[in-house]
Amino acid sequence: MSHDRFFRREMSRRDFLWLSGIAGAAVTLPQLSGCATDPITGQQVLVGMSEQDEIGVDRKHSPQQFSADYGAVQDPELNRYVNEVERSLAKNTHRPDVPYNARVVNANYINAYTFPGGSMACTRGILLDMDSEDELAALLGHETGHVNARHSAKQAGRGMIAQAGAMAVNVAVAMSDYRGAAPLANIASQVGASALLAGYSRNDERQADALGLDYMTRAGYNPDGMVNLMDMLRSQHKEKPSLLQTMFSSHPMSDERYDTAQREATDAYGSYRGKALSHERYMDHTAGLRRIAPSIKAQQEGESLMAKKSLDEAETRFDKALKVAPDDYCGNVLMGKCLLAQKEYASADRHFSRATEIYPGEGQAMYQRGVSKLALGRGPEALAAFNAYDQVLPGNATTLFLKGVAYETMQDKRAASQHYAAYIRSGQKDAQAQFAFQRLQAWGMVK
Repeated sequence: MSHDRFFRREMSRRDFLWLSGIAGAAVTLPQLSGCATDPITGQQVLVGMSEQDEIGVDRKHSPQQFSADYGAVQDPELNRYVNEVERSLAKNTHRPDVPYNARVVNANYINAYTFPGGSMACTRGILLDMDSEDELAALLGHETGHVNARHSAKQAGRGMIAQAGAMAVNVAVAMSDYRGAAPLANIASQVGASALLAGYSRNDERQADALGLDYMTRAGYNPDGMVNLMDMLRSQHKEKPSLLQTMFSSHPMSDERYDTAQREATDAYGSYRGKALSHERYMDHTAGLRRIAPSIKAQQEGESLMAKKSLDEAETRFDKALKVAPDDYCGNVLMGKCLLAQKEYASADRHFSRATEIYPGEGQAMYQRGVSKLALGRGPEALAAFNAYDQVLPGNATTLFLKGVAYETMQDKRAASQHYAAYIRSGQKDAQAQFAFQRLQAWGMVK
C-alpha cells in the first residue's frame, strides 16, 4: 500500500480492533468510586474519582498543561503574589486541606482554570484585563469553588470525565516533504487549555460563582470584584470574542451570571462593599506584565491570524511583538511555530533555540525544537531534543512517536519500530497511530 493511499483511507474496524487489543498499557482513567458526601451540601452524590484520584490526575496532567500554556511566567514575585491570594481564599473553604497552588502562565488568551486537586493557573492575558486584587480573588475564588464542589469528580460519575492531554500533536502528512523513510510534514502543537477538562455545566458555573463570592468575602475582599470581573468578561466577549473563546467554552458565561453576581453583592454581601478595592497593590504586582503589554497584544493578534491560516500576517505581528520584548519566551515560541507552519524550518529552529536559552527549564521549546530538527532532517539532534523534553516533562506519549520518526531518519529500524509499537500500546488511535501501525506492517512486524 502506498503512503499516499494509506493517509487517504480511514482506519478500518479491523485496525481499530487490533489497536484496542494491544493497547493494554494505555493510560486508564480512575475507576468509578460510587457515592460520596458532597462537601458543600452534605448530601450523597455519585462521583467518579476519589479525593486521591483527584490529586493523582492533578499531579499527572497539570505540568503538561502548564507547559502547553508556555510555562509559568518568569516573575517569581508575581507568581508568589497570585499564590498568596489563592491561599488566603483556601483557608476559608469547605475543603481547606486540598493542596491548593496557583500561578500565572505565559499564555496570551483570556482564561483561568483548575485541576481537581487544586493546581490552578491564570493566563497573563486575563491578568492584563483585570483592575484590582479583588477581581483576581473573584477569579481564583471561582476556580476554588469548582475544586470544593468536586465538579470534575461529579462529571466523571456521570461518565463525562475528559482526559487532560497537553501538547496533542496533529500530524498532517505532506508527501512533498517526505524525506526517505521519515513521515515528516507539518507538525504543529495544539495548545488546548479549552480541552483541559470537560466544560462545566451552567449549574456548575453558578455554584462556583456563589462559592467564589463566599470565599472572597470571607477573605476580606469586596464582592464588587466579582461583579467587575463578570462585567469585564462580558465586555471583552463583545469586543474580542476570539480571545475569550477558550474561556467561554470551558466556563459558559451569560448575562444571568453577571446579574446574579450584582444582586448577591448587594443583597447577601452588601456589608462588604464598603471596603476599598485593592487597585494599587494589584497594579504594583502586575507592573512587569504591563510593561510588555504591547507585545502581548501583538501576540494575541498573531495567534488569531494563525488560527485563520493568515501566516504572513501572523508573522508580522509576532515580529512586532519581539521588537517590543525580544526576550519573551512565548513570543519566540510562537514565532517559531508560525515559521514552522510556513516550512521555514531553519528560521523556526533559531527561535526555538533562543526560547530554550531564555527559559531553560520549560519543556515546550525543547519539544518544538525537536520538531524543527526533524523538519531539517537532523535525526540525532531531534532525538536529543525529545530526550531533553522527556527529562523535564515525562509522560507525553507523542514523543514516543516522534522519537520513532527520528530513529527512522537515522536508519535505525529496530529502535523506530520499538517506539512506534510503544506509541500504539499507549492507547493512541490517531493519525500518528495509523502511521506507526502502517510502518510496522510494511516492515513485516505485524500482519
